[in-house]
Amino acid sequence: MLSRKFLTKNLINSCLFSTNTVVKNALRACIVGSGPSGFYSSQYLLKHLPDCRIDLIEKLPVPFGLVRYGVAPDHPEVKNVINTFSKTAENPNFNFYGNISLGKDVSLNELRQLYDVVVLCYGSDVDSPLGIKGEDIKNVISAREFVGWYNGLPHLENFNPDLSGEEAILIGQGNVAIDVARILLTPIDILSKTDITEYALEALSRSKIKKVYLVGRRGPLQAAFTIAELREMLKLPNTDTYWRQTDFEGIPEKIDSLPRPRKRITELMVKSLNEAKQSSNNKKFLPVFFRSPTQFIGNDKVESVEFSINILENESAVATDKSESLQTQLVCRSIGYKSISVDASINFDDKLGRVINKEGRVLKKNSNEVDVGLYVAGWLGTGPSGVILTTMNNAFKISHTIIDDFRNGIIKCDTNKTGIDPRNYPCITWTDWLKIDKEETERGHKVNKPREKIVSIKEMLSIV
Repeated sequence: MLSRKFLTKNLINSCLFSTNTVVKNALRACIVGSGPSGFYSSQYLLKHLPDCRIDLIEKLPVPFGLVRYGVAPDHPEVKNVINTFSKTAENPNFNFYGNISLGKDVSLNELRQLYDVVVLCYGSDVDSPLGIKGEDIKNVISAREFVGWYNGLPHLENFNPDLSGEEAILIGQGNVAIDVARILLTPIDILSKTDITEYALEALSRSKIKKVYLVGRRGPLQAAFTIAELREMLKLPNTDTYWRQTDFEGIPEKIDSLPRPRKRITELMVKSLNEAKQSSNNKKFLPVFFRSPTQFIGNDKVESVEFSINILENESAVATDKSESLQTQLVCRSIGYKSISVDASINFDDKLGRVINKEGRVLKKNSNEVDVGLYVAGWLGTGPSGVILTTMNNAFKISHTIIDDFRNGIIKCDTNKTGIDPRNYPCITWTDWLKIDKEETERGHKVNKPREKIVSIKEMLSIV
């Protein structure tokens, strides 16, 4: 069987393109958001409609969205997709316009007047709250903020989480929570060779955290982290993993009947449980199952978390009348992201946190009728789920829909739609980004890192 890595690589390569001559009256598309969904949409359209013109706008001066600001710094291989995105950006029919914010610098209605097609791809950048007592206590933070802080997301450089306590609790058991746990527990000499921000590296070097709990509301068979992420944690230097034996009662007997991916990760957990060797000098990683937080307790800052003890009923977590408290000095909730509407004309479902659409075609407000020429891709349309491969497949699917609509005459080219004039906006072009990229790389090399990210938008603009 071919590996996922092989299939993914070849799928990406199959969508690369050669440069094309600009053709008058070709389809003009504006893609909003330069994360994976934005670049993959651009890539697919340019491959299959080589004469189309694409302007990709981004609210930040720099591209790549979640790849730059969401991928853990010790996972540089995941960031290799940037090479593919950069090839897309080199196409003469493609323009990158950074530092343009939808809903602030330009409205959706204005874009609709300037382009035949608009694709909304600006993602999910608001964290989901738990909505329980004490959530506003100091040092109860979100994974989104913490990840953005150590990855150099602008406006979070002064976030400064308090790492002076010995215990931390992560609420949620997805890959983002595992990333945070790993960053908190990884030896500083390993992190110093990554592109983690210098201020985060300095703070983590002073961290006193020795125990990190990873708490989930359901059981081992429902854990959301992947086997690759778990394997990394189990191999982390100077860190021991402590499973609770009671969480695995009856689990070994079910392994043979599980689907293959779930079987493999469950086998790994049970093997780790049975072979655990601990040292009193090591840090501790403590996965905990069947627990839901009910309140945070503390005065000046969080001191403990109270959890309901759950049982499973039809794969759902149901609280019992029993509870447990865990002491902590830091809580990081990692229960997912949601999107927001950045423009009043977007047909948006605030409850679900996504644009209302049918197979990527945005619907008109208060109607089941498709708003011709307006599309949504990525988490903004599906909700925050899956990995970069999932996002790629979704972006390709929506782009294929656009091409079908174009070829079937649903979308028509309008010669009056000439796209935005970058002279009318505070644009950062791709050439400008390359100057910022060069500066970051040079700063990184001076301290033996792949790059030192510039976190100040003002400083980014000053470079170009």
